[in-house]
Amino acid sequence: MNFLRYTVSRLFWSIFVVLGVVFVVFLVSNVVPSDPAALWVGPKATHSAIQAAREKLKLDRPILVRFGYFLKDLLRFDLGTSIRTHRPVIEDIRKALTATFELLLVAECIAIGLGIPLGVLAAVRRNRWFDNLSRIFAVAGVSLPSFWYGMILQLLFFKWLGLLPLSDRIDTFVSLVYPFEEKTGFYLIDTLLARNYVAFFDVIKHLILPAITLAAYPIGLITRQVRSMMVEVLQENYIRTAFAYAIPERKIYYGYALKNAIAPAMVTVALSFAYTLVGAFLVELIFNWPGLGRYAANAILSMDYPAIVGVTIVASVCYVLINFAVDLIQAKIDPRIRF
Repeated sequence: MNFLRYTVSRLFWSIFVVLGVVFVVFLVSNVVPSDPAALWVGPKATHSAIQAAREKLKLDRPILVRFGYFLKDLLRFDLGTSIRTHRPVIEDIRKALTATFELLLVAECIAIGLGIPLGVLAAVRRNRWFDNLSRIFAVAGVSLPSFWYGMILQLLFFKWLGLLPLSDRIDTFVSLVYPFEEKTGFYLIDTLLARNYVAFFDVIKHLILPAITLAAYPIGLITRQVRSMMVEVLQENYIRTAFAYAIPERKIYYGYALKNAIAPAMVTVALSFAYTLVGAFLVELIFNWPGLGRYAANAILSMDYPAIVGVTIVASVCYVLINFAVDLIQAKIDPRIRF
């Protein structure tokens, strides 16, 4: 199968999965025992006001008709109006999503930047003290819950050492004294575009603890996967031949062995990114991070079902897109995967 056909095939199945998720999420959100019309009007709602809200929200129509309206709105990137905030859900999610993605990307950069070298070095120094130490580190990363890391880091770096802030994306005082325009929603980029370096470094300080907390699990996962694949690859005949020809070790490890070991590890990286997306929900609550997780938690507590549906669909689409991208990268690196 050539690359184009493989891409079209994966794209078809990705769209199919997204449509399935949309249908299931919509169906479940419409059978839960709640009255969105009453929530929309408020606690002092009259019967006539609830009835008017029911007509406005199209809740008086059959469920399949409502699903048709929902799909039609979805094609226009309209996820409805939040019952809690009375603002378009897509606007709320867009603002929260940039905060979440900034945290995710920093956490994944930390995970990949540490996980791959640790895995390679552990395989190269197999059964030595560094390998044993990295395995303990990796097992701890995947077995201990993220909220535990979060609390330990807050206790150590905020309460005892006083080096890093406890919560939020930026200090309130800094944002008032050194304001900047939010052009992209990514504070690291916006502060750099504004050449506001005081705010930039304050944003970095606020990112460190939640990003490390979120990166703990993927670091362990990537380290274990890369080590395992590298151990197998280093036993191949072509690697032994390369050593026999006295090719520099660095070139053998990182130029030959890692190239073949990294393709299967890409799946782990993708899964770790997906886990990080879900794990960010809890981490955001711990660090009071104004992202998708905190928005989803507030939506669930207030039974804001358009927001719950919107968050679920956006998270699912992100997950599918990540896996789609990884499938293509894997197929490009290793053509055998297409067959």
